[in-house]
Amino acid sequence: MSFSRVEHTEHCTLYCGDCLDVLPTLGKVDAVVTDPPYGIGKRLVTGGKSAHFTSMVESGADLWDFKPSKQTFDTLLGMSDSQIIWGGNFFELPPCDKPLCWDKVRPNQKNLSEWEYAWTSLCGRAEKFDYCGNGGFVSAETREHPTQKPVAVMAWSLRFLPNADLILDPYMGSGTTGVACVNTGRRFIGIEKEEKYFEIAIRRIRQAERMAKCDLFKEPKPVERKQLELV
Repeated sequence: MSFSRVEHTEHCTLYCGDCLDVLPTLGKVDAVVTDPPYGIGKRLVTGGKSAHFTSMVESGADLWDFKPSKQTFDTLLGMSDSQIIWGGNFFELPPCDKPLCWDKVRPNQKNLSEWEYAWTSLCGRAEKFDYCGNGGFVSAETREHPTQKPVAVMAWSLRFLPNADLILDPYMGSGTTGVACVNTGRRFIGIEKEEKYFEIAIRRIRQAERMAKCDLFKEPKPVERKQLELV
């Protein structure tokens, strides 16, 4: 067996192992939506020892933050109909017709990136999502992985794949893409080689499934008349 563990939830299949070992065992998927390591861990750990990079330094990012090879990306592009790859500016990928931008809404931020870029295989105009996930303007979302994206960002990404039912994230981390898939009614395959984060992903995804199931039994709120009026 090329991976150490497989967990099944109601809508997801999660592999604990290296994606290079797991990918050849999978078939075709509708889309890849992922946020791979950018390959900047060594630079941040050795040159950015400040409060701004504490989570990366403490996680030993110089030992795990290595960007995927071109061969890995070729495999992902070949086994899926569509792809959304965050941090696309760091990787060797084809030209992009429809880039996505996450504006972090940090007007006073001078040390970290103000926005992030996603490469996509999609066609159309570039689009931007304004969302502050660090507590500056909205309630902070707990981060359990040093590079964890907000669920809202990954859910927004999935909006551009309306016909994709089965989503693959080969760099699952703490499971944010899986949570977004559960919240939007998709099936999900996730791969994570670090057991610590694999356990976190299982917990978060199962919690999201429980919450989604509870929502099905909630009575809808009554619609106020003024909401029905045309303005």
